[in-house]
Amino acid sequence: MRLKTWRHFDFWLLGAVAILIIFGVAMIDSAVAGNPELIELGVVRRQIIFALIGIAMIILTTALDYHIWAAAGRVLYIFLVAALSLLIVAGEAAFGAVRALDVGFAVVQPSELANIAIILVMSDYFARHKHRMSELVWVVRSGLLTLVLVVLSYLQPDLSTAVVLMALWLSLAFISGLRLPHLFMLMGLGILVSIISFPFLVTYQQQRVVNWFFPDPEARFGETYNVDQAAISIGSGGLLGQGYGQGSQVQLRFLKVRHTDFIFSTIANEFGFIGTVIIMLILLFVIYRIIRAARLSHDMFGALICYGVATLIAFTSIVNIGMNLKLLPVTGLTLPFISQGGSSLLSLMLGIGLVESVVARHRVLDF
Repeated sequence: MRLKTWRHFDFWLLGAVAILIIFGVAMIDSAVAGNPELIELGVVRRQIIFALIGIAMIILTTALDYHIWAAAGRVLYIFLVAALSLLIVAGEAAFGAVRALDVGFAVVQPSELANIAIILVMSDYFARHKHRMSELVWVVRSGLLTLVLVVLSYLQPDLSTAVVLMALWLSLAFISGLRLPHLFMLMGLGILVSIISFPFLVTYQQQRVVNWFFPDPEARFGETYNVDQAAISIGSGGLLGQGYGQGSQVQLRFLKVRHTDFIFSTIANEFGFIGTVIIMLILLFVIYRIIRAARLSHDMFGALICYGVATLIAFTSIVNIGMNLKLLPVTGLTLPFISQGGSSLLSLMLGIGLVESVVARHRVLDF
Protein backbone atom coordinates (compact mmCIF):
# COMPACT_ATOMS: atom_id res chain seq x y z
CA MET A 1 0.00 0.00 0.00
CA ARG A 2 1.29 3.50 -0.82
CA LEU A 3 2.74 5.49 2.06
CA LYS A 4 0.28 8.25 1.16
CA THR A 5 -2.61 5.95 2.05
CA TRP A 6 -1.20 5.36 5.53
CA ARG A 7 -1.73 9.05 6.25
CA HIS A 8 -5.41 8.27 6.78
CA PHE A 9 -4.76 5.44 9.22
CA ASP A 10 -6.93 6.04 12.30
CA PHE A 11 -4.40 6.09 15.15
CA TRP A 12 -7.10 7.31 17.55
CA LEU A 13 -9.06 4.11 16.95
CA LEU A 14 -5.99 1.90 17.32
CA GLY A 15 -4.94 3.77 20.46
CA ALA A 16 -8.33 3.33 22.12
CA VAL A 17 -8.34 -0.38 21.26
CA ALA A 18 -4.80 -0.73 22.64
CA ILE A 19 -5.84 0.92 25.92
CA LEU A 20 -8.75 -1.52 26.30
CA ILE A 21 -6.52 -4.52 25.57
CA ILE A 22 -3.76 -3.44 27.96
CA PHE A 23 -6.31 -2.73 30.68
CA GLY A 24 -7.94 -6.09 29.96
CA VAL A 25 -4.65 -7.94 30.39
CA ALA A 26 -4.11 -6.16 33.72
CA MET A 27 -7.62 -7.07 34.90
CA ILE A 28 -7.20 -10.70 33.84
CA ASP A 29 -3.93 -10.82 35.79
CA SER A 30 -5.72 -9.48 38.88
CA ALA A 31 -8.67 -11.84 38.41
CA VAL A 32 -6.55 -15.00 38.23
CA ALA A 33 -4.14 -14.02 41.02
CA GLY A 34 -3.90 -16.73 43.62
CA ASN A 35 -5.59 -19.29 41.37
CA PRO A 36 -2.91 -21.93 40.62
CA GLU A 37 -4.99 -23.68 37.96
CA LEU A 38 -5.50 -20.56 35.85
CA ILE A 39 -1.94 -19.38 36.41
CA GLU A 40 -0.64 -22.75 35.25
CA LEU A 41 -2.74 -22.46 32.12
CA GLY A 42 -0.97 -19.18 31.39
CA VAL A 43 -4.14 -17.24 30.54
CA VAL A 44 -2.38 -13.87 30.93
CA ARG A 45 0.57 -14.86 28.75
CA ARG A 46 -1.73 -16.29 26.11
CA GLN A 47 -3.85 -13.14 26.08
CA ILE A 48 -0.71 -11.04 25.49
CA ILE A 49 0.39 -13.35 22.66
CA PHE A 50 -3.02 -13.15 21.00
CA ALA A 51 -2.96 -9.36 21.38
CA LEU A 52 0.42 -9.12 19.63
CA ILE A 53 -0.81 -11.40 16.85
CA GLY A 54 -3.88 -9.18 16.61
CA ILE A 55 -1.77 -6.03 16.19
CA ALA A 56 0.11 -7.71 13.34
CA MET A 57 -3.26 -8.74 11.88
CA ILE A 58 -4.51 -5.14 11.98
CA ILE A 59 -1.42 -3.91 10.12
CA LEU A 60 -1.67 -6.68 7.51
CA THR A 61 -5.42 -6.22 7.01
CA THR A 62 -4.98 -2.46 6.65
CA ALA A 63 -2.33 -3.02 3.98
CA LEU A 64 -4.77 -5.13 1.95
CA ASP A 65 -7.52 -3.46 -0.05
CA TYR A 66 -10.77 -4.31 1.76
CA HIS A 67 -12.46 -5.08 -1.58
CA ILE A 68 -10.64 -8.43 -1.74
CA TRP A 69 -12.73 -9.49 1.27
CA ALA A 70 -15.85 -9.60 -0.89
CA ALA A 71 -14.59 -12.88 -2.35
CA ALA A 72 -12.58 -13.92 0.71
CA GLY A 73 -15.68 -13.57 2.86
CA ARG A 74 -17.47 -16.25 0.83
CA VAL A 75 -14.51 -18.60 1.26
CA LEU A 76 -14.49 -17.88 5.00
CA TYR A 77 -18.24 -18.55 5.13
CA ILE A 78 -17.81 -21.99 3.51
CA PHE A 79 -14.89 -22.79 5.81
CA LEU A 80 -16.93 -21.88 8.89
CA VAL A 81 -19.88 -24.01 7.79
CA ALA A 82 -17.48 -26.96 7.63
CA ALA A 83 -15.73 -26.03 10.90
CA LEU A 84 -18.96 -25.56 12.86
CA SER A 85 -20.29 -28.85 11.48
CA LEU A 86 -17.09 -30.57 12.64
CA LEU A 87 -17.37 -28.82 15.99
CA ILE A 88 -20.71 -30.49 16.67
CA VAL A 89 -19.04 -33.88 16.19
CA ALA A 90 -15.55 -33.40 17.65
CA GLY A 91 -15.47 -30.17 19.64
CA GLU A 92 -14.36 -29.53 23.22
CA ALA A 93 -17.14 -28.93 25.73
CA ALA A 94 -17.11 -25.99 28.13
CA PHE A 95 -19.88 -24.69 30.39
CA GLY A 96 -22.50 -26.87 28.79
CA ALA A 97 -21.71 -26.08 25.15
CA VAL A 98 -19.31 -27.49 22.57
CA ARG A 99 -17.66 -24.36 21.15
CA ALA A 100 -13.94 -25.06 20.65
CA LEU A 101 -11.70 -27.16 18.45
CA ASP A 102 -8.34 -28.35 19.77
CA VAL A 103 -5.90 -27.85 16.88
CA GLY A 104 -2.84 -28.88 18.89
CA PHE A 105 -1.12 -25.57 19.65
CA ALA A 106 -4.33 -23.78 20.63
CA VAL A 107 -8.03 -24.21 21.29
CA VAL A 108 -10.01 -22.10 18.81
CA GLN A 109 -13.66 -21.07 18.67
CA PRO A 110 -14.87 -20.91 15.04
CA SER A 111 -18.09 -19.20 16.13
CA GLU A 112 -16.13 -16.01 16.91
CA LEU A 113 -15.07 -15.81 13.26
CA ALA A 114 -18.66 -16.43 12.19
CA ASN A 115 -19.49 -12.89 13.26
CA ILE A 116 -16.85 -11.44 10.91
CA ALA A 117 -17.90 -13.83 8.13
CA ILE A 118 -21.53 -12.66 8.32
CA ILE A 119 -20.42 -9.02 8.29
CA LEU A 120 -18.37 -9.60 5.13
CA VAL A 121 -20.92 -11.78 3.32
CA MET A 122 -23.89 -9.57 4.17
CA SER A 123 -22.00 -6.36 3.36
CA ASP A 124 -21.16 -7.73 -0.07
CA TYR A 125 -24.69 -9.06 -0.61
CA PHE A 126 -26.48 -5.86 0.40
CA ALA A 127 -24.04 -3.66 -1.53
CA ARG A 128 -24.70 -5.66 -4.71
CA HIS A 129 -28.48 -5.61 -4.21
CA LYS A 130 -28.88 -2.15 -2.69
CA HIS A 131 -31.49 -1.15 -5.28
CA ARG A 132 -33.66 -4.18 -4.44
CA MET A 133 -33.85 -3.83 -0.67
CA SER A 134 -37.48 -2.70 -0.91
CA GLU A 135 -38.31 -6.20 -2.17
CA LEU A 136 -38.66 -8.59 0.76
CA VAL A 137 -37.52 -11.60 -1.29
CA TRP A 138 -33.93 -10.28 -1.44
CA VAL A 139 -33.84 -9.78 2.30
CA VAL A 140 -35.22 -13.28 2.86
CA ARG A 141 -32.44 -14.74 0.69
CA SER A 142 -29.83 -13.00 2.84
CA GLY A 143 -31.62 -14.31 5.92
CA LEU A 144 -31.32 -17.87 4.65
CA LEU A 145 -27.55 -17.45 4.25
CA THR A 146 -27.35 -16.20 7.82
CA LEU A 147 -29.65 -18.94 9.07
CA VAL A 148 -27.14 -21.65 8.11
CA LEU A 149 -24.56 -20.31 10.57
CA VAL A 150 -27.27 -19.53 13.13
CA VAL A 151 -28.53 -23.12 13.14
CA LEU A 152 -25.01 -24.57 13.31
CA SER A 153 -24.22 -22.28 16.26
CA TYR A 154 -27.52 -23.18 17.95
CA LEU A 155 -26.75 -26.91 17.65
CA GLN A 156 -23.50 -26.62 19.64
CA PRO A 157 -25.54 -25.32 21.59
CA ASP A 158 -24.26 -21.72 21.44
CA LEU A 159 -27.36 -19.56 21.67
CA SER A 160 -25.46 -16.32 22.32
CA THR A 161 -23.55 -16.52 19.02
CA ALA A 162 -26.76 -17.36 17.17
CA VAL A 163 -28.39 -14.23 18.62
CA VAL A 164 -25.39 -12.06 17.66
CA LEU A 165 -25.49 -13.36 14.08
CA MET A 166 -29.18 -12.53 13.79
CA ALA A 167 -28.59 -9.06 15.27
CA LEU A 168 -25.80 -8.40 12.74
CA TRP A 169 -27.94 -9.53 9.83
CA LEU A 170 -30.96 -7.46 10.87
CA SER A 171 -28.91 -4.32 11.56
CA LEU A 172 -27.06 -4.51 8.23
CA ALA A 173 -30.34 -5.13 6.39
CA PHE A 174 -31.88 -2.07 8.06
CA ILE A 175 -28.87 0.14 7.28
CA SER A 176 -29.00 -1.08 3.66
CA GLY A 177 -32.54 0.17 3.20
CA LEU A 178 -34.87 -2.45 4.66
CA ARG A 179 -38.34 -0.94 4.85
CA LEU A 180 -39.74 -0.36 8.35
CA PRO A 181 -42.83 -2.60 7.83
CA HIS A 182 -40.51 -5.43 6.77
CA LEU A 183 -38.22 -4.72 9.75
CA PHE A 184 -41.09 -4.91 12.23
CA MET A 185 -42.40 -8.06 10.55
CA LEU A 186 -39.00 -9.77 10.80
CA MET A 187 -38.58 -8.68 14.42
CA GLY A 188 -42.02 -10.03 15.26
CA LEU A 189 -41.18 -13.28 13.50
CA GLY A 190 -37.95 -13.49 15.52
CA ILE A 191 -39.83 -13.03 18.79
CA LEU A 192 -42.36 -15.68 17.77
CA VAL A 193 -39.61 -18.15 16.84
CA SER A 194 -37.86 -17.46 20.16
CA ILE A 195 -41.02 -18.28 22.11
CA ILE A 196 -41.71 -21.42 20.08
CA SER A 197 -38.12 -22.67 20.35
CA PHE A 198 -37.86 -22.13 24.14
CA PRO A 199 -38.97 -25.70 25.02
CA PHE A 200 -36.22 -27.04 22.74
CA LEU A 201 -33.39 -25.17 24.48
CA VAL A 202 -31.05 -27.19 26.66
CA THR A 203 -31.84 -27.14 30.37
CA TYR A 204 -29.19 -24.65 31.50
CA GLN A 205 -30.29 -22.15 28.80
CA GLN A 206 -33.92 -22.44 29.87
CA GLN A 207 -32.91 -21.99 33.50
CA ARG A 208 -31.00 -18.79 32.74
CA VAL A 209 -34.03 -17.24 31.07
CA VAL A 210 -36.41 -18.39 33.80
CA ASN A 211 -34.12 -17.08 36.55
CA TRP A 212 -33.98 -13.70 34.82
CA PHE A 213 -37.75 -13.38 34.45
CA PHE A 214 -38.57 -14.95 37.82
CA PRO A 215 -35.59 -14.52 40.17
CA ASP A 216 -35.77 -16.40 43.46
CA PRO A 217 -34.92 -13.93 46.26
CA GLU A 218 -34.15 -16.85 48.59
CA ALA A 219 -31.71 -18.54 46.24
CA ARG A 220 -28.05 -18.27 47.18
CA PHE A 221 -26.43 -21.02 45.15
CA GLY A 222 -26.89 -22.92 41.90
CA GLU A 223 -28.02 -21.06 38.78
CA THR A 224 -28.27 -17.67 40.50
CA TYR A 225 -24.91 -17.76 42.25
CA ASN A 226 -22.87 -16.02 39.55
CA VAL A 227 -25.31 -13.18 38.96
CA ASP A 228 -25.75 -12.65 42.72
CA GLN A 229 -21.99 -12.47 43.23
CA ALA A 230 -21.69 -10.10 40.27
CA ALA A 231 -24.24 -7.77 41.88
CA ILE A 232 -22.39 -7.95 45.22
CA SER A 233 -19.06 -7.25 43.47
CA ILE A 234 -20.44 -4.20 41.69
CA GLY A 235 -22.16 -2.88 44.82
CA SER A 236 -19.16 -3.37 47.09
CA GLY A 237 -16.95 -1.47 44.63
CA GLY A 238 -18.74 1.76 45.42
CA LEU A 239 -17.67 4.96 43.70
CA LEU A 240 -13.90 4.43 43.45
CA GLY A 241 -13.52 0.70 44.04
CA GLN A 242 -11.40 -1.25 46.52
CA GLY A 243 -8.19 -0.89 44.53
CA TYR A 244 -6.38 -2.92 41.89
CA GLY A 245 -5.73 -6.42 43.17
CA GLN A 246 -7.65 -5.64 46.36
CA GLY A 247 -11.25 -6.45 45.40
CA SER A 248 -12.65 -8.71 48.11
CA GLN A 249 -15.11 -10.56 45.86
CA VAL A 250 -12.44 -11.07 43.22
CA GLN A 251 -9.42 -11.95 45.33
CA LEU A 252 -11.38 -14.26 47.65
CA ARG A 253 -12.82 -15.98 44.53
CA PHE A 254 -16.46 -15.49 45.41
CA LEU A 255 -16.97 -14.13 41.88
CA LYS A 256 -16.71 -16.94 39.34
CA VAL A 257 -15.60 -16.68 35.66
CA ARG A 258 -14.31 -13.28 36.75
CA HIS A 259 -11.71 -13.09 33.96
CA THR A 260 -14.19 -13.80 31.14
CA ASP A 261 -17.97 -13.33 31.30
CA PHE A 262 -17.98 -11.33 34.56
CA ILE A 263 -14.87 -9.21 34.09
CA PHE A 264 -17.07 -6.09 34.16
CA SER A 265 -17.96 -6.96 37.75
CA THR A 266 -14.24 -7.42 38.46
CA ILE A 267 -13.59 -3.91 37.15
CA ALA A 268 -16.45 -2.50 39.26
CA ASN A 269 -15.18 -4.28 42.38
CA GLU A 270 -11.64 -2.91 42.04
CA PHE A 271 -12.18 0.45 40.28
CA GLY A 272 -15.75 1.27 41.24
CA PHE A 273 -18.39 3.23 39.35
CA ILE A 274 -15.85 5.74 38.00
CA GLY A 275 -13.70 2.98 36.54
CA THR A 276 -16.57 1.27 34.77
CA VAL A 277 -17.80 4.58 33.33
CA ILE A 278 -14.35 5.32 31.92
CA ILE A 279 -14.21 1.88 30.26
CA MET A 280 -17.69 2.35 28.79
CA LEU A 281 -16.70 5.77 27.44
CA ILE A 282 -13.63 4.28 25.74
CA LEU A 283 -15.83 1.58 24.18
CA LEU A 284 -18.21 4.31 22.99
CA PHE A 285 -15.25 6.18 21.51
CA VAL A 286 -14.17 3.06 19.61
CA ILE A 287 -17.71 2.66 18.23
CA TYR A 288 -17.80 6.37 17.29
CA ARG A 289 -14.52 6.11 15.34
CA ILE A 290 -15.80 3.05 13.49
CA ILE A 291 -19.04 4.82 12.55
CA ARG A 292 -16.93 7.78 11.42
CA ALA A 293 -15.01 5.39 9.13
CA ALA A 294 -18.32 4.16 7.70
CA ARG A 295 -19.36 7.72 6.87
CA LEU A 296 -16.00 8.40 5.21
CA SER A 297 -16.19 5.28 3.04
CA HIS A 298 -16.55 5.99 -0.66
CA ASP A 299 -18.64 2.87 -1.32
CA MET A 300 -21.46 0.96 0.34
CA PHE A 301 -19.45 -2.24 0.83
CA GLY A 302 -16.86 -0.48 2.97
CA ALA A 303 -19.51 1.44 4.90
CA LEU A 304 -21.44 -1.73 5.72
CA ILE A 305 -18.29 -3.48 6.94
CA CYS A 306 -17.72 -0.62 9.39
CA TYR A 307 -21.35 -0.52 10.50
CA GLY A 308 -21.23 -4.29 11.02
CA VAL A 309 -18.11 -4.11 13.21
CA ALA A 310 -19.63 -1.22 15.18
CA THR A 311 -22.80 -3.25 15.72
CA LEU A 312 -20.80 -6.27 16.86
CA ILE A 313 -18.87 -4.28 19.48
CA ALA A 314 -21.93 -2.32 20.63
CA PHE A 315 -24.24 -5.34 20.86
CA THR A 316 -21.80 -7.59 22.73
CA SER A 317 -20.87 -4.75 25.10
CA ILE A 318 -24.50 -3.99 25.91
CA VAL A 319 -25.36 -7.65 26.47
CA ASN A 320 -22.28 -8.35 28.61
CA ILE A 321 -22.71 -5.26 30.78
CA GLY A 322 -26.47 -5.85 31.00
CA MET A 323 -25.84 -9.42 32.13
CA ASN A 324 -23.43 -8.23 34.83
CA LEU A 325 -26.03 -5.72 36.04
CA LYS A 326 -28.79 -8.38 36.06
CA LEU A 327 -30.64 -6.41 33.37
CA LEU A 328 -30.33 -9.25 30.86
CA PRO A 329 -30.10 -13.07 31.09
CA VAL A 330 -26.69 -14.65 31.49
CA THR A 331 -24.97 -15.34 28.17
CA GLY A 332 -21.53 -16.42 27.02
CA LEU A 333 -20.78 -13.05 25.39
CA THR A 334 -17.57 -11.40 26.57
CA LEU A 335 -16.70 -7.73 27.06
CA PRO A 336 -14.93 -6.68 23.82
CA PHE A 337 -11.12 -6.40 23.98
CA ILE A 338 -11.11 -6.87 27.78
CA SER A 339 -12.38 -10.35 28.63
CA GLN A 340 -9.96 -13.25 28.35
CA GLY A 341 -10.37 -15.19 25.11
CA GLY A 342 -7.97 -15.49 22.21
CA SER A 343 -10.50 -16.30 19.48
CA SER A 344 -12.74 -13.42 20.52
CA LEU A 345 -9.85 -10.97 20.64
CA LEU A 346 -8.46 -11.98 17.26
CA SER A 347 -11.85 -11.76 15.53
CA LEU A 348 -12.42 -8.28 16.98
CA MET A 349 -8.96 -7.13 15.91
CA LEU A 350 -9.58 -8.52 12.45
CA GLY A 351 -12.71 -6.37 12.42
CA ILE A 352 -10.66 -3.32 13.46
CA GLY A 353 -8.19 -4.10 10.66
CA LEU A 354 -11.03 -4.14 8.14
CA VAL A 355 -12.24 -0.76 9.44
CA GLU A 356 -8.72 0.67 9.17
CA SER A 357 -8.50 -0.63 5.59
CA VAL A 358 -11.72 1.21 4.75
CA VAL A 359 -10.75 4.50 6.37
CA ALA A 360 -7.23 4.36 4.91
CA ARG A 361 -8.71 4.30 1.39
CA HIS A 362 -11.47 6.85 1.75
CA ARG A 363 -9.49 9.26 -0.43
CA VAL A 364 -8.27 6.88 -3.09
CA LEU A 365 -8.78 9.56 -5.77
CA ASP A 366 -6.13 11.85 -4.21
CA PHE A 367 -3.16 12.61 -6.47
